[in-house]
Amino acid sequence: MLTILFDGIAYGMLLFVLAVGLCVTLGLMNFINLAHGAFAMAGGYLTVVLLNKFGVPFLLCLPAAFVFCGVLGAILERTLYVRLYDKTHLDQVLFSIGLIFISIATVDFFMGASQQMINLPPYLQGRIDVLGASIGIYRLFVIVICGLLTIALQYALSRTRFGSRLRAAVDDGRVARGMGIDVTRIFSITFAMGSALAGLGGALGTGILSLDPFFPLKYMILFLIVVAVGGTQTITGPFFASILLGIADVFGKYYDNILEPVGKMFGFEMPGIGSFTIYILMVVVLIFRPQGLFVKGASR
Repeated sequence: MLTILFDGIAYGMLLFVLAVGLCVTLGLMNFINLAHGAFAMAGGYLTVVLLNKFGVPFLLCLPAAFVFCGVLGAILERTLYVRLYDKTHLDQVLFSIGLIFISIATVDFFMGASQQMINLPPYLQGRIDVLGASIGIYRLFVIVICGLLTIALQYALSRTRFGSRLRAAVDDGRVARGMGIDVTRIFSITFAMGSALAGLGGALGTGILSLDPFFPLKYMILFLIVVAVGGTQTITGPFFASILLGIADVFGKYYDNILEPVGKMFGFEMPGIGSFTIYILMVVVLIFRPQGLFVKGASR
């Protein structure tokens, strides 16, 4: 049971790094970027190419994916996204969905439709025993990296000058500009950092998640569930929501693996609910806390 809990935490923390950029752009910048998963896919495919074709060490692929997706996000923000900041949310949704299909077609053309795999370095393979539980070394590595990123991100947003300027720009951009804050630059950096984190999450996810051209569509709903359950007013909310969803998903799939052979023993198929666990959890949360579990305010 401890092994399942540990795997759920690892999956949840990876989900947080993948989704936190969307939480920032949606919650702090009030911009709906459904194409956020495309940056994660870019980081994953860059890792596959660098590792499998050029033999770049895995630990160097991670910062490469971070920087590449950050630069890509900054370029797209200045050339495309900036034109949508003052548009309606419907325009933003339609625009970002269009980018998703463009990214899918582009990756399919250059890389093919098959699922991509990587060979992790030997020091990240295997399992270790902790308190009687068998724990994957790579999942432990993911937890450490994602934990450090979470602490750094929370500190940057709440304790630094940049974080205070970002909050001021979000609260009232006109007043912030009057005080000498470069709101345009602040938003560009924020968007680029969100894209960079998505790319890093995609690079880390190559060892756990399935990577193919439809990655942005498959995981977009998970990113939105993190935002819905955790809220967008803080980073803490989406973090704990990701952990909760990761554990629920792993436990649900474990339930399926246990009951499937039991059903076959008695000549019938047990209903598989593992894939629906996080959706059930989201519905329950939205019924009682429609503003999110970790957002202050009335529940109705």
